[in-house]
Amino acid sequence: MQLRQLGNSSLMVSPIGVGFWGIVGGDYWGAQDEADTLDAVHCALDVGINLFDTAEGYGDGYSERMLGRALKDRREEAVIASKVSQKNLAPEDIRAACERSLERLGSDYIDLYQVHWPSRDIPFEDTMDALLALQSAGKIRVIGVSNFGALDMPDMLQYGRYEANQLPYSLLWRAIEFEIQPQCVEENISILPYSPLNQALLTGRYRDADEMPYSRTRTRHFRGDRRDSRHGSPGFEKETFAALAAIREICADINQAMVHVALAWLLHKPAVTSVLAGARNREQINSNLIAGSLSLSAETMGRLDEATADLKAKLGPDPDMWGAGEDSRYR
Repeated sequence: MQLRQLGNSSLMVSPIGVGFWGIVGGDYWGAQDEADTLDAVHCALDVGINLFDTAEGYGDGYSERMLGRALKDRREEAVIASKVSQKNLAPEDIRAACERSLERLGSDYIDLYQVHWPSRDIPFEDTMDALLALQSAGKIRVIGVSNFGALDMPDMLQYGRYEANQLPYSLLWRAIEFEIQPQCVEENISILPYSPLNQALLTGRYRDADEMPYSRTRTRHFRGDRRDSRHGSPGFEKETFAALAAIREICADINQAMVHVALAWLLHKPAVTSVLAGARNREQINSNLIAGSLSLSAETMGRLDEATADLKAKLGPDPDMWGAGEDSRYR
């Protein structure tokens, strides 16, 4: 698999990465066998996938511990990306959080250490100073951010360089294209899309909102009165499933599975370096791998863009999938 440079850093990462949130299981993701998790990681390394994204907040450290177990004898083959939680962004808290993550991961260093969500209480300067100190000490190799919006990005860059911004991005969620993606292109900051299959919508498995588990219907695509939703808006269910129908037709025309096309579409987009696709077993690793080498023609890319343009316009430029307006966590 052809590796790609992460921002301006020396890190080289596979175009398909492994998102390591889903392996925590539970009510949201469903039961997960630890043997499948370990096997998925080993399979990924065997086929050339080297980027694994986790966070201290995933399963209260469980995700990091499982990744550490899986990489015990193969640490040097992997690029580990982890994230420090919003509550731990004061300098002394970052240092302590990093040490805890290192212990759980069983590693002396983290390749990419990311701010999971920006704090509205701790100054960016203080957070960046602490990250730069960790970098100087060899605890982390590269600094990254996650969920930084159009205003937060330049504000953070005032105090130090970060090489990646992890963001929600998919055929059905194109909000970052309005303001954030152009900044990433200009600054050569890598975009690491998460939720690339949009809560399983782009697997092609669901044809109606009522078919989906309630945990997957909380985004702004769906009505605000659905269970556990917090956005309170009417949603865009008609537009979402119309876009899905159009995508399904395009995929049939080129004889490709929707899941592969959805991931490959992202890899053809500006500033996207690696797509963080969840994989809970060997079969899903091998499926995601296909997308890493799938070339889409300019015509197909244009058709896919057009098929989702109306939904993109109606959802607008706010990247928060779960809240908008005063409830949005982006700025």
